Amino acid sequence: MIHTYDVAVIGAGIAGSVMAKSLADHGWNTVLFDRKAFPRHKVCGEFLSPESLAMMKKLGLREAVAALKPSKIKQTTLILSRGKRLQIALPGTAWGVSRYQLDTVLHQAALRSGVQVQTETMVSAVQPVERGFVIETKQQGEAHEYHARAVIAACGAIGLSTLNKHLQRDVVKAIPGAHLGVKSHYEGIDMRGVVELYFFEGGYLGLSPIEEGRVNMAALLERGKFPDAEKSILGLIEAASARHSKLSERLSSARAVPGTQVAVSPVKLTSKPMAWNEMPCLGDAAMMLPPLCGDGMSMALRSAALCAPLASRYLKGDISLAVWEQMYTHAIHREFKGPLKWGHLLQGMFRVPYLPNMMFAAAQYTPRLAEKLVRATRLNESEF
Repeated sequence: MIHTYDVAVIGAGIAGSVMAKSLADHGWNTVLFDRKAFPRHKVCGEFLSPESLAMMKKLGLREAVAALKPSKIKQTTLILSRGKRLQIALPGTAWGVSRYQLDTVLHQAALRSGVQVQTETMVSAVQPVERGFVIETKQQGEAHEYHARAVIAACGAIGLSTLNKHLQRDVVKAIPGAHLGVKSHYEGIDMRGVVELYFFEGGYLGLSPIEEGRVNMAALLERGKFPDAEKSILGLIEAASARHSKLSERLSSARAVPGTQVAVSPVKLTSKPMAWNEMPCLGDAAMMLPPLCGDGMSMALRSAALCAPLASRYLKGDISLAVWEQMYTHAIHREFKGPLKWGHLLQGMFRVPYLPNMMFAAAQYTPRLAEKLVRATRLNESEF
């Protein structure tokens, strides 16, 4: 039996869930696939920027997220390995909320809109056919086949790489040198209204308050720089904190929350956005942004918001597939080129000896400089 839909979205993270909901809200019969079970913990900064909240409101999701009682965040503090600090006010109030809770809210919203959500479902093949695509899946050992007029990839960089291998496509071009991302929740850390970023040899680590008084710890570490660390996520976090005295003090009374530890490897930062690869790509499937941008969830939301109306116009027959590709590619490059460029610049600056100290000194004499740099890595507020 072939299941027939207007559109299939592969990947049920933020970008995919919002995309599927938006299309269903426009009346399209939509199926959403993900190879893993939900809810689950993911390596993420778990930081919803002011730009994200504006988009959540336009999507009708702000109240549902507010019900999770996220932490309110108004400031970022950068701390170098020798203890020098730089405080930067955010351009509005951000929210700290775990992906475990947020993904659940987004899935529930998608289901209410009529999306068929298929988790723990591996997409094993996507074949173009006349008037759409045939999608082959495996769920609990059983094979299923779907037909969709359009397919959208929101399966992350690693998921897209796997899908590309199945389909013999070119993979996303990445900057050489892979990193390791690790994450854990903690209790016993008093953080109110601030995100803290700690920089040390071999990477950096962020602490961000989330719901229920907990703190999310997410780190980006250079592979091979911690050869003596215990081979576990908490062991890597302990080794990283040992390279920063202030961070070590911060975590001295902290208690890791069992079951919240996850890692992702390799993390390859894309050199430029890739909006289309025989199908539109959303979120991390389109680009893996430098975490210093601090706006990954906002960028996932924006990519879905840019793509959804074009997908709807294509399904109505108002535009061709080629025009959809052209318009979406242009929009992605317009929106993300600047933040991507400045994010990589800052990422590189923090790896050059003495340069961060010089930057901090300049920012202290000219406070607006730091705010402008942060602003450059963020999305502009715009109508979409």
